Amino acid sequence: MNGRGRAGWACATVAAAALVAAGDAPGASSLEARRPSAAPAATRQTPAFRAGIEVVSLTVTVTDPAGRFVTDLVPGQFHVIEDGAVQEVAYFNRTNMPIALALLLDTSASMEERMATAQNAAVGFVRRLQPRDQAELVAFDRDVRIAQGFTADQAALERAIRSTTAAGSTSLYNAVYVSLRELRKNRVATERDVRRQAVVVVSDGEDTSSLIDFDEVLDLARRSETAIYAIGLRSKGDTRDQAFKEADHVLRQLAQETGGRAFFPARVEDLAGVYSQIADELASQYVLGYISKNSRRDGAWRRVTVQVDRQGATARTRPGYFGPSGTR
Repeated sequence: MNGRGRAGWACATVAAAALVAAGDAPGASSLEARRPSAAPAATRQTPAFRAGIEVVSLTVTVTDPAGRFVTDLVPGQFHVIEDGAVQEVAYFNRTNMPIALALLLDTSASMEERMATAQNAAVGFVRRLQPRDQAELVAFDRDVRIAQGFTADQAALERAIRSTTAAGSTSLYNAVYVSLRELRKNRVATERDVRRQAVVVVSDGEDTSSLIDFDEVLDLARRSETAIYAIGLRSKGDTRDQAFKEADHVLRQLAQETGGRAFFPARVEDLAGVYSQIADELASQYVLGYISKNSRRDGAWRRVTVQVDRQGATARTRPGYFGPSGTR
């Protein structure tokens, strides 16, 4: 198995065992929003996994036809399908598992007139973090800077956000790549270390100065278990520009391939509302795990879909994953 595949599967293996143990841990919480109530005892699943087992972990968002989050489903209402084969859900969690969040803020020169509003919106988002959540701030223009490493200290995050200034070009791909690599460094040592992972990126234009190309970033994103929420800020008339159309495509694809969402608010003043939607979603998700019936170790892409037994409800998760490769 190559190093990248080995790291991903090892993380999933440890995380799955910890997730099972942590699924009903008292006090588990995340971004404050419409919180689902604790699962009835009859719906809880806490199977024991043997060491070294390979588990596929999915973070799932379920919405009704009106776009409202559905938070009262039980394990038997979920159906996971991998490459056409129905899988057995081995663990289930609908409590607010804490989050490891990378907040990416475009600080290129084109953001200068929008910086104050963007900073205020980001601060409002950070203030919704719960004590067990951790976040980092990554500022990017020509360079990528980790302005604040992972911390639960909201005051430190706010200071880092307020300290950003606008200048230079845009290295969006570099920033996403660095953030995904930083999230992969968050090792799971105990059940309390298990966190859902997410990237929230705000940018107002196309990438103009990254050393890494988009295909490499997309490959890393697809190999991660990190949902990317992309926010593309636009000015009036931007949508007619071919460069912005390409930038929109990039943000949409990053979100789609990781189970996140892409937003394109017309005004920077709408940014706080977008952050609120993301916070609500992160607080309304389920975590499912299953042991794939596919025993091949060919490293191939496996397509995954999730269906739910609720009239009109739609489940969204990452569209698949790369299977293990090599020998055990």
